[in-house]
Amino acid sequence: MGESSIGGDTRGESTEGGVGLEDVSVTFGDVPALSDVTLSVAEGEFFTLVGPSGCGKTTTLRTVAGFETPTSGSVRIGGRDVAGLPPEQRDVGIVFQNYALFPHMTVEENVAYGLRYRSPPGDVGPDERVADLLELVDMADLTDRRPESLSGGQQQRAALARALAPGPDVLLLDEPLSALDARLREQLRVEVREIQRELGITTIYVTHDQAEALAISDRIAVMNDGRIEQIGTPEDVYRDPATRFVAEFVGENNVFDARVDGDGRTLTIGDDTIVSIDDETIELPQSLPERGELTVCVRPEDVHFGPGETALSATVEHVEFLGDAYRVHCAWNGRSIRARTQRAPEGENVTLGFDATDVTVVRSE
Repeated sequence: MGESSIGGDTRGESTEGGVGLEDVSVTFGDVPALSDVTLSVAEGEFFTLVGPSGCGKTTTLRTVAGFETPTSGSVRIGGRDVAGLPPEQRDVGIVFQNYALFPHMTVEENVAYGLRYRSPPGDVGPDERVADLLELVDMADLTDRRPESLSGGQQQRAALARALAPGPDVLLLDEPLSALDARLREQLRVEVREIQRELGITTIYVTHDQAEALAISDRIAVMNDGRIEQIGTPEDVYRDPATRFVAEFVGENNVFDARVDGDGRTLTIGDDTIVSIDDETIELPQSLPERGELTVCVRPEDVHFGPGETALSATVEHVEFLGDAYRVHCAWNGRSIRARTQRAPEGENVTLGFDATDVTVVRSE
């Protein structure tokens, strides 16, 4: 990216408290879109809302922006209650999924548009602010282009610069990379993250792409059916999912029904009797309830060929070559188990192993 004079001190006064939602519900007619959503985004944090289509993530973003009115609950930006304030008074910059650039304006005119109604932050004039932002997003040599002559990636950069021009306290990004090809998405998500870090701007990012969320976020909120299933760092959400939905949605996972028997230290996997290999049980070091139904998760990268603390006799059904690894689909006790390994298995009959420390247990829903 280009060098720029824009830094963390040029976006106006700091926003103490970031963004907060408390018990926010939104209903469209008789249909609930959000149900009691509570979250807090720290100042300068890159916070991502991730989940499947229709889960409520964009509605949450639009509620922060002021385009949706909560049925109940409160929204705070920078420590102030913004209930009843229109979007233009909330001090937020927004990049929409379709970028929403003005087709009759040049790149420079698009970026400068927000400065018609608000002075730029810091001791710079509008022209200098626009020039600095275009330099920041590597668009300085495309100032006279119109949107139809720009690539998807260039349009994304121009939309980002336009959103940043007035120096908002909060940046809202609604799936800004979804229309781009995979390689360009990977490149631009790194650039967006670098710009966010350079400016230190509080950012809420919406995506359905779990890999994207894991790669760029300080923290993630996983949403499902209008509710938040889990909030945590990418590492926490991936390694320690709080619910079965999170375990199945975030990354690849082998997910089984399981049960705790006896003293609460013995976990068994299987059908109604719930067994591991040869009716042996798996002793886990984790703290488990005394008895009850649970969900057991083992990531494919933690499954290996050859016995570990477990030894499952399985049959290879399909092998995918991924370039840096093999994804091996195996059948065991009427279930499918995926393993991600560096070497393809030899033969159809294999032993799959994993260690108890690689097993994640969550309560069944």
